[in-house]
Amino acid sequence: MRRSLVFDADDTLWENNVLFERAVEAFIDHLAHPTLSREQVRSHLDEVERVNCRIHGYGVDSFERSLVECLARLRDGQGVTEFDRAELSRACAPIRQRRVELIDGVAETLRELATRHDLYLLTKGDHTEQSGKIESSGLRELFTGVGIVAEKEPETYKHFVVEHDLDPTVTWMIGNSPGSDVWPALDAGLNAVLVPHPQTWSLERRELPERREGFRVVERFAELGEHF
Repeated sequence: MRRSLVFDADDTLWENNVLFERAVEAFIDHLAHPTLSREQVRSHLDEVERVNCRIHGYGVDSFERSLVECLARLRDGQGVTEFDRAELSRACAPIRQRRVELIDGVAETLRELATRHDLYLLTKGDHTEQSGKIESSGLRELFTGVGIVAEKEPETYKHFVVEHDLDPTVTWMIGNSPGSDVWPALDAGLNAVLVPHPQTWSLERRELPERREGFRVVERFAELGEHF
């Protein structure tokens, strides 16, 4: 049976969050808070990011804004200096380079799957950043359709299905995020596959469905060829 396979991009096809995690570690080192643990500082940053993502979207600009705002919050009124801003900008520099490092097995598996199924790409984030990574990946030609959206919610998936004239019963969303790739796709009537990634963003983690029809977990991207 020919299926429609819709893939997430960041941390599913290529590495992404590891770059943000390195910047977070650099931020915590720079802050050097006298009383808060690293975990407590990270919790404060998560709160700031959760708000800013709703207001300013995703991507490195929103992320750097969150670092600055969190620094100001935890500095107890001391303010953010130009030196602080320069250090945080330096921490974010590797993310801005938009180098694409494909995850092991991605290119080969996608090419194999494309011989049997229709492949699509659906990613959320800043349009310019995501477009640049897609083009740099060398994978664009494998996808029948590509979508770059602000959020992945059930309505997003319903719109994508209508836009590309897909049959939800044979359409599978494949990604690393329970919060963006699994639950909203299932709620929209699609099927879903989780490909876990050790660096999945903390704000994207959720409990997984238990014994739900139309949901699978594979440990490695290359295993998708055994299921499809």
